[in-house]
Amino acid sequence: MSRVFVLCTGRCGSTTFGAAVAHCSNYTSGQETRNHLIGPARFAYPDQHIEIDNRMSWTLGKLDQTFGDAPRYVHLLRDPETVAASFVTRHKYGMMKAWREGILAKHFNRTPNAPLIDVARDLVDTVTTNITAFLKDKSKVMTVQIETIGQDFPAFWDWIGATGDLTAAMEEWQIRHNATKG
Repeated sequence: MSRVFVLCTGRCGSTTFGAAVAHCSNYTSGQETRNHLIGPARFAYPDQHIEIDNRMSWTLGKLDQTFGDAPRYVHLLRDPETVAASFVTRHKYGMMKAWREGILAKHFNRTPNAPLIDVARDLVDTVTTNITAFLKDKSKVMTVQIETIGQDFPAFWDWIGATGDLTAAMEEWQIRHNATKG
């Protein structure tokens, strides 16, 4: 049995990745399926499951404590400038709002007085660095780059031994799932 965790910044094709892996017949899959839970329930993922969750970058210590080197880990990447620009369009909610107004010195109204794009770049760099550090001692790691998804996704499919409809999975990459507006 195998679990696959797809780690990412968000705004990098993770929703489309989730739609694509839904075409696997030998794995269950989901996106952010347990991020509303705490304690041991947060990591009670079933065997033969692919989980895509950008919020896992904030709980990597617990992920390591729970599963260690047993799962396969995917680092889903997209051009960081493109990701940062997408986060800027969502600065009033979600991860960007949490980063800017909560994690970065919100105490005593000290919200960063920096351009939103710089705050977004900092978010993307921090999350990417956290994931890279987490993966450094893992033995089953694959990087999937959105810009080369035509080669990377079929390689991922083979790497996990997926069965199902790869053609339908690849067609998901032609659809703009959860695309940035404007």
